[in-house]
Amino acid sequence: MSRFVDRGAVFAGWVGLGVALVTVIALALVIAIQGLVFLLALPIGLLLGWYANARSERSWPRWRLLANAGYAGLLTAAGLAVMYVGLRLLFVYADTGALPDGSSLECRIGPECTYMRHLEAERGPQLAEQGITDAASFEAAVLREQAAAGAALFGMTLGGALLTGLAQAATARQGSKGSTLSGAE
Repeated sequence: MSRFVDRGAVFAGWVGLGVALVTVIALALVIAIQGLVFLLALPIGLLLGWYANARSERSWPRWRLLANAGYAGLLTAAGLAVMYVGLRLLFVYADTGALPDGSSLECRIGPECTYMRHLEAERGPQLAEQGITDAASFEAAVLREQAAAGAALFGMTLGGALLTGLAQAATARQGSKGSTLSGAE
């Protein structure tokens, strides 16, 4: 890996996976406001792209700045997307139909129970407007929605990291010793 990215970028990628895990758990599970994950995806990517080169003490060559930022952004983006989508699908596929009052919906564990919950909450007409009329169409809609969410998170996070890498590369100047941000070898 060191031929293409620096050790600092590899470390930054691991940090990015940690950031993704904490972000998804804190905002999509504990606080349960999923929109915050989407609002933070771009800033997380920007920060991790910068961190990859700062941790590497890299300021030249330009292609290496972009590679470092891209590597850290790729790991962070993949982690954020997979963890977010995985958590959201866990709630659908592990739904047992149990209700707070101790009773249970008559359904098969998984999307059918989640669909039944929506019907119990009188959301049937809104679902029907979207073409969702049974558990199978509900499951298909959930999978489409989560695929789009994962792609959006991946794109925003990786895009942020690459933007930082491009900005660093565009402003990079080869110093006399040339390979670190501080100018020292």
